[in-house]
Amino acid sequence: MQKIVTNLWFDGGVEEALDLYMSLFEDARVTRVLRYSEGGMGKPGDIMTAEFELAGQEFCIINGGPHYQLSPAASLLVNCIDQAEVDRLWDGLSADSGEELQCGWLTDRFGLSWQIMPIALGEMLGSGDAAAVERVTQAFLKMKKLDIAELEKAFRDE
Repeated sequence: MQKIVTNLWFDGGVEEALDLYMSLFEDARVTRVLRYSEGGMGKPGDIMTAEFELAGQEFCIINGGPHYQLSPAASLLVNCIDQAEVDRLWDGLSADSGEELQCGWLTDRFGLSWQIMPIALGEMLGSGDAAAVERVTQAFLKMKKLDIAELEKAFRDE
């Protein structure tokens, strides 16, 4: 059991969100589901809370109603190994009225904010070559979905 678990507050759409997240991460799994019963705070049979894992990270999702809203002040950062993974996650998470934002950020259709980051970007930014870092920074500031090939070109000054 993970000591600290991220809890995500949703106002409905929990089953759909779980379906989406489970479909996008190969090692995802739902580990526990609790449903509202008669006389509870939600519609009987609807998910009250669900515990799940993405890439070995534990999360809890609560179907808590409209009292609180998700915000980009907290986001899930996914370190991607290649452009194919960036593209797959970006396309899946931004689909169906998700919002594509700047610099690898997006908000999925449920309001959860994600950062879809290629590992290569961190390596470039940590290179110690100030001129290359500046070029890469200027390149990614113009992007929504990050393009590793374009970032590498900027890094090499091509």
